[in-house]
This record gives sequence, C-alpha cells and structure tokens, in this order.
Amino acid sequence: MADRFQAQRGTADVLPAEATARAHIQRVARELLERAGYARIETPIFEDTELFARGVGGSTDIVRKEMFTFEDKGGRSITLRPEATASICRAYLEHGMQKLPQPVKLWWYGSLFRHERPQAGRFRQFTQLDAEVIGSDSPLVDAELILLCDEFLRTLEVPELTLRIGSLGSPEARASYREELVAYLRKHESDLARDVRERIDENPLRAFDSKDESTQAVMADAPTMLDRLEGEDAEHFATVRRLLDQAGIEYELDGRLVRGLDYYTRTVFEFHSARLGAQSQVAGGGRYDRLIELLGGPPTPANGWAAGIERILLVIGTPEDQEPHDVFVAAEDSQRERALALVTELRRAGLRADLDLAGRGMKGQMRQADRVGAGHALILDADGSLQLRDMRSGEQREVEAQRVVEELSAG
Repeated sequence: MADRFQAQRGTADVLPAEATARAHIQRVARELLERAGYARIETPIFEDTELFARGVGGSTDIVRKEMFTFEDKGGRSITLRPEATASICRAYLEHGMQKLPQPVKLWWYGSLFRHERPQAGRFRQFTQLDAEVIGSDSPLVDAELILLCDEFLRTLEVPELTLRIGSLGSPEARASYREELVAYLRKHESDLARDVRERIDENPLRAFDSKDESTQAVMADAPTMLDRLEGEDAEHFATVRRLLDQAGIEYELDGRLVRGLDYYTRTVFEFHSARLGAQSQVAGGGRYDRLIELLGGPPTPANGWAAGIERILLVIGTPEDQEPHDVFVAAEDSQRERALALVTELRRAGLRADLDLAGRGMKGQMRQADRVGAGHALILDADGSLQLRDMRSGEQREVEAQRVVEELSAG
C-alpha cells in the first residue's frame, strides 16, 4: 500500500541516511557559493500563475502541461513554483535590489513542483540548488558560474562528468535564424511529432528538445544558432570559451543545446553524468538577459544555473549508516536518570552522544553502542562510578565525573 501512495504522489520520502547526504550537499553548496560572494535567498512555495506564464514562457511544457495551478479562496490563480529563477527575479524587482551594487549574486535551495511522469531521480516534488548573478552582461559572469558549478559537482565526486556548452545568441540575432529554422521544419513537417508541429511558429527551438525519435532524426541535420553567431554574440561566446580554456575546464560544443525554458539568451550549458544513462543531466543553466524585462522591470542582464539534488544523489549514492556517535552512555537501572543528565551535558559540549531509551540490559546497551558506531562507551555502574571504554581497542578505565567532558573532547 505504501508503494501505491508514493506512486500516486509522484514523490519520495527522505529517510535519515538520505537526509544526511542532502545536508552534506547543501553544506558544500553554502561554503562554495558564499565564499564566492553569493548570498542566500528564499522565495514562497507558491506564486501568482502569471509570473511563470510570462517568465518561463507559454510555449514551454512546464507552463502548458506540468504546473500545479489552482484558485485560492479569493479566486486568484496561484501555482506551486515549477522553477526558481522567475521567483528570484520577481524578488529582485519587488525589493528594489536593482539599487544595490551590481551584479547581485544569489543562491537558492528548495523544493519545486512539476506534474510530470515520475522516474528514477525525477519526481513531481523535487529539490534544486540555484546560483544566480543579476545585473551584468560580462562573459566573466558566464565563466564564473560554469566554474562554480563544475567545482560543486566535482567536490561531491559526481562521476563521469561532462560539460556541454552552446549559445543561443541575442533575440535580435535569432530573428533571421528563426526564419531559416522554421523553413527547415516546414520542409520536414510530416516527420515531426505532433507537439513539435503545433509549435513551429510559436517556438521552433523547442524541436531540439523533443524526445520523439523521428523528430530527433530530423533535428540531427537542422541548422543551429551556434553556427550562425555573428558580431557581439560571437565575441561574447569566444570570450567565454577562452576563459574556460584558461581555467583548464574541458567541454563539448553543442549547437542543439537550447534548454527547456524560453527566457535563455546567449550562453547555455549543461553538466551530464554518463552514469545516469539517457537522462544524464545533473545541472544546467545559462544567460537570461530579457527575463526581468518580461516581468515588467528595466532591461537587466542575468545568468544562472540549477542542479537537481535527486539526480546528484542517484549517482553519488547515500551512506548506509548515520554518522557515528562520539560516545554512548550505558547505565545500570538505578543510574538511568543520571545517564540522561550526563548525555545532555555531553551534547551541550558539542559531542554526539546517545543513551539507551528501550530498557536494555547492560550487555544489550553495549551492543547498541557498537551498532551506532560510538567511539567510546561511558558506563555508569550501580555504585555511581564511571568507566570509559574505547570501543575500538576495548581498553577501559575509571574516569572522574567532572573530567568526562574534558577527556572525551580531548579524545
């Protein structure tokens, strides 16, 4: 029955071992990004539906098929956030962050919601890490974000990692290319998937994202924006590549990389792990110089990336056991209340300490100390004396109560 409930929700519970792994990922992200000058931001779980319709794009699968949208008691249309960037940009505008020294560098971590088919590492409620730089069109921003994402994934030891980069150029530069692509798609329209045919005029770039085999065969020979880059767009992308080369970052050029959202411009990139098979992406992002303008703000260049936490956990795995305890307090029946007081003192001193809460005998308590991986056992005898046992060597000696914290901390 439990499996049936999970299938209906399209979500998964986070059990203790995975919670520990998630906490480690978030700790790595915080240390890396805050060291680079990124500040934490949090946004509401739901927003006005219009935010995503305008920001993400009405032709995207997210807006057309995947959003959890409903009316509140006031008759307003609200949506559980399907992605974070639009919300972050809304907060940037709403709170006057454009008045701060630019660019503003932000990081975000939280749950997102999309009504899509659940599969390995992909759920209807999922967790994502975002890094965003708002207020600069410099290619240095593009390079810094790619370098930080690369360092984040390699710190977590994500295996078989590859980086793909491309460029979509500016919206103005895409105009003539768009006509060329539409003409190509019309020529091969009979071989395209139905949803691709329906969006040829609205957003022809979406054809590159199609999972339909016949469409993929058509797009293999389609013209790409990367091959049509000129002027400032070509210079910008060349600078990004040069900066990555200087940093020693390996990458593959991918002219068919368009990402899944309408707001992207110029540099786009994705990180993939071959360990995941066909659905191999673990992180990706790019420049979105027109998004804030779409939301009603002034022209404001920006760039950012997102990493899928469940996807990362799928490839790096989760620990089988909890982090080991520093000490386990085992007590005779007459000393159990004193054991709780002692454990509280040890915890306040910063030690990972635990005690028996199930009424086990002394032998059972020592077995439990071994199960939780405690480095030491502190044994409270019936006469009130304290014995400190090294669980690895088996060495045991009496210790004074007032010196317990000092000795364990030193150890």
